[in-house]
Parts: sequence; structure tokens; C-alpha cells
Amino acid sequence: MEDLNDLIKQRIRKMEELRELGIEPYGRPFQADDHAAELLTKYGGRTKDELDATIIECSAAGRLVAYRDFGKAAFAHIQDSTGRIQIYLKRDVLGDRHKLLKKLDIGDIVGVRGRLFRTKTDELTIEVSHFELMTKSVRPLPEKWHGLKDVETRYRQRYVDLIVNPEVRENFAKRSRVIRAVRDFLESKGFIEVETPMMHQIPGGATARPFKTHHNALGIDLYLRIAPELYLKRLLVGGYERVYELNKNFRNEGISTRHNPEFSMLEFYIAYRDYQFLMSFTEELFAEVAMKAVGSTRIMYGDVEIDLTPPWPRIPMLESLEKSGVPPEIFNDPEKAKAWARAQKYDIPEGSSMGKILDEIFKEKVEPGLVQPTFITDHPVELSPLAKRKADNPGLVERFELFICGREVANAFSELNDPFDQKGRFLEQVKAKQAGDDEAHWMDEDFIRALEYGMPPAAGEGIGIDRLVMFLTNAQSIRDVILFPQLKPEHTPENDTDA
Repeated sequence: MEDLNDLIKQRIRKMEELRELGIEPYGRPFQADDHAAELLTKYGGRTKDELDATIIECSAAGRLVAYRDFGKAAFAHIQDSTGRIQIYLKRDVLGDRHKLLKKLDIGDIVGVRGRLFRTKTDELTIEVSHFELMTKSVRPLPEKWHGLKDVETRYRQRYVDLIVNPEVRENFAKRSRVIRAVRDFLESKGFIEVETPMMHQIPGGATARPFKTHHNALGIDLYLRIAPELYLKRLLVGGYERVYELNKNFRNEGISTRHNPEFSMLEFYIAYRDYQFLMSFTEELFAEVAMKAVGSTRIMYGDVEIDLTPPWPRIPMLESLEKSGVPPEIFNDPEKAKAWARAQKYDIPEGSSMGKILDEIFKEKVEPGLVQPTFITDHPVELSPLAKRKADNPGLVERFELFICGREVANAFSELNDPFDQKGRFLEQVKAKQAGDDEAHWMDEDFIRALEYGMPPAAGEGIGIDRLVMFLTNAQSIRDVILFPQLKPEHTPENDTDA
């Protein structure tokens, strides 16, 4: 830390010396007409003689990431948002601006104008005729940034991570392409994008523990939304037939490589369709997004090749359990199911419903083995308070979850539009909440009232954008695809020595 403080002091001293020379270390805007990648693409194939024969002027700006001073001249690399390019600085060409060169440090942001040429090592380079310091960096970039020990620092100081790790910048560029491809796909199918409230008086649309806040003017508690579902279905009641929202959800749950309390979710609803339709729709969506974002439907995730080419297997939940060695005779007997699960050392809380027990068994026995894209369908009704019952088996609902590499990526169902059945399910959820289930669904009387006006048969789906991006960028942690993930405070009363 002492060495770092000394380096910062040296840089601050250089900044003060620049001001004494009449050079402002935090400069004005600079017109950079060219980017590194564009120059390398357009002129990278030209020979030294071709470049010498035609004067190609350019202007660029970026951060100094390498600097080698040879006295009368210096070579450096500047990095912009597209990549790096070398610059050549001659003191006799720069005139009075050469005073800047001794004051430069790695990390400074500069603007240059000049002509393109090739060096003796055949590298495309800008021979600088005009040079400006745009921003003085007083804090040095880390010399050694890669490695497990730096992971939390990389997440906490994402701005530095983006500077020194080009692959991180590329992954977030891919994330942007994924989101654009999702929007393009849905809008090509006639969907419209909408916005619904982030603060709810009644949290709903999923079974999860919400974040709670208080609105002073209204004098009421509000909850950050756990899902937009109930508002989007109100829009179906209002006459929209295809709607989607791509936005943030908030769930007051654990943090892990798969979970962040604030995450991006796509939810979309389509009238007059069911969950069977959505399975084919989802296959088409994922394949198109993969092609647009990474150029292939075959992607590597870790050491496994994932094939997103449709169609994907569709397996009923109970069938998947039976195929994994779970005896089918326990499926309708909560006590037998609980005893069997506990014999396998699975954690089954007291008072768990039949559906909850089967869900816990599924997570242990089936989920880890679902590597290639697989739809698990037809879940117990207790797990799905907003889904329509199956006509031939009212104990199950028309629902699917999509799993890839043992992780749930999407959840969808035929929407329950019977207000009487919906109210009964809400009441069951209220009982569960009163019995201690913090994630049980709340009663929402206004949503029941909306259904009483009539909602058309519909299908709806939620897709975890962060998890989708994880697969398409080969990221092993959700924190690698969220620019600023939630972390423990850097300073606490126990360790804060600045007070």
C-alpha cells in the first residue's frame, strides 16, 4: 500500500508540473474520427510502400496501455473501445508539445492526429503530428490482474477490469447483442415492449422473498418487484395480445455463482396460445439469439459442447424422476415421499407439500443431469399457483422449465385465467405463508378482479437473461455477466480505518 501511495504522489506531482507548464491535465473534448479496429481492418493489409505512397491522415483517442521512451522518440499503444493501435511520437515533430512526453504515465488518456505508416517490425502505426493529453491518470493500473485471487477486486472495480481485460469488454458487448437479438425476435413476431411498476404494494408473480421499503408520502410499505407477471397479464385483460418486458427483478435471497439479488428477466405473454406452443417458440428464440450473438447454435460451456439446434427433449417431471431411479409409488403419498427423500439425506422441511417434496427430489436427482437443452413439463399444482391445470390430470399444471447444464434458464406455462380457481390457489398460498413459508404468493384481490373481467387463454414465459448470457459467453459465474454485481461492503464499521 505504501508503494501505491508513492506512485500516486509521483503522478500528482506530474499533474502539478503540467499545470505549471500551462497544460491542463483534464482537457477539453477531442475529435477522434477513427477507431483502432477500424484502422487495422481498413489499412492492415496495406504494405509499407503503399502507405508511404499515399498519405493517410487519421485522428484517434484512447488510454495509454504501453509506453517506451527512446529519448528523441517514443512508441506507445493507445486503447479505445474497439482495440489497440501503436503510435509514434518524435520530439522534433511535436515541438513544444514534446514537454508532455516526460509527464506521461500508463493509464493516461490522450488524443492524437497523424499519418499511418509501418515500422521496421511491420506494425501499422500512427506517426503523430499533434498530441493532446485529455486525462491524467493519478492511480496506476495493476500490473498483475488475472487470477483467482483478484476475482472479487475485478467485480468491485469493474472499471479497471474493463480497461485491462479485453475479453471482459467483449463479453459485455455480446450481452448487448443478446438483448438486442431478443428484442428484434419478439418484435418480429408482433410483440410490443411495455414497462410495468418496479415498486409493488403486493409482491407477486413468483414465489420469492421480496425487498421491502417505505413510501413516506403515502405512508405505506412497498416491495421491489419479484416479477412483472401479474401486471403483464392485466394488459392481456386490457386487450393487448402480445406483450413483453425486459427489465430488472429483485429477490431477497442468497448470492451465488447462479444468483444475484438484482437480475435481468425477460417476460412475455401471448394470447390464444398454450405452453406447448411456447416450447417451439423458445427453441426458435434461443437458436436465433445464439446465431446473432455468437454466430453458432453450437457453443462451448466449460468442457461441454451445448447444441441449441431444435428440437429439444420434452420430459414430464414425474417421468424424469422415475427415469432417475425414484420409485413411482411415492408420487402420491407425502409421508412415503418424505421418508424416501430423507433416507437419501435430502433436506425436506416439516410441513412440505407433496409438490415441494417432489421438487426437492427433482433438484437433487434430475436437475444436475440435464446438460443439453431439455424441457421438463407438467409440474405439481402446488408449485405453480398461476398456471392452468392439465385437463386430464388436475393435480398437475401445463408448465415447463427449460434446463441447460443443470440450470433453469426459462419457466413458462399456460396461464390460469379462471378467477375462482386463481383465488382458491392464492388462499392456499396465504395458508402456506401463515405456516412460515416466506416465499409463498400473496393474495392480490385486484388481480382477481382483473380476471373477473375476462382474460383470454394465454401462455407466458420468463427467461433469465443473465443465465442465457452466461451460456453464450462461457461464463461460470453470474457475476461475470453483470457489470456491477452485488458484493459485501468494502468498508464496514469493523474494518473502516478512514473514520
